[in-house]
Amino acid sequence: MSSLKLRGITASYGPSQALFGVDLTVEEGTVCALLGRNGMGKSSTIKVICRMLRHSAGTVLFDGVDLGALPAHKAARAGLGLVPEGRRCFPNLTVYENLIAAARPGAWDFGAVTQLFPRLAERRDQRAVSLSGGEQQMLAIGRALMTNPRMLLLDEATEGLAPVVRQEIWAAIRALKDRSGMSIVLVDKSLPELRQVADTAVILERGVSVWAGCMDQVTPDIADRHLWV
Repeated sequence: MSSLKLRGITASYGPSQALFGVDLTVEEGTVCALLGRNGMGKSSTIKVICRMLRHSAGTVLFDGVDLGALPAHKAARAGLGLVPEGRRCFPNLTVYENLIAAARPGAWDFGAVTQLFPRLAERRDQRAVSLSGGEQQMLAIGRALMTNPRMLLLDEATEGLAPVVRQEIWAAIRALKDRSGMSIVLVDKSLPELRQVADTAVILERGVSVWAGCMDQVTPDIADRHLWV
């Protein structure tokens, strides 16, 4: 059963068109890697899914519901959890306050999130602005999980982090896949780590879906053609 389906998506920022025909399917309970060089439309696609950017053509279906007419907060209530690029934690709120700011009832509560990221329990009463970049990324993921989504969208969740912290984030993503059954869309550049967690992949080029298939079918030839500068 398809959890998320995009067909023929076009979208613009004012007069500048960013997406020219994006197709994307994520089956329920699977992990999909959204790939492409910088500036090819990955973040714009995530914004369309979460209703932060309106599309001008095409359809966005989530669990069979057309998201096209929904504002962002109703898309979130429908079960979409976003971990945005750049983390965007509330800097003057504590870790705990960040986590409960948009929390909804469900399995993901403060205890479950801090079991996944024990460091957040240690930093519970610290303001987000005082955290390291890696800790802020853990907080952003935890905040999204506490909305108890059915689908988690992670936009460059490991970008700019130290290698040891990157591995902590990847371990958490693998744990989410193995233990939660949650559908996940991942934007990231690290193919070795993506191969360990993603089931499928879609490659964007200049705002168009140019390749889709199983993650293990992303051969060096395909990577050289579509992903490397």
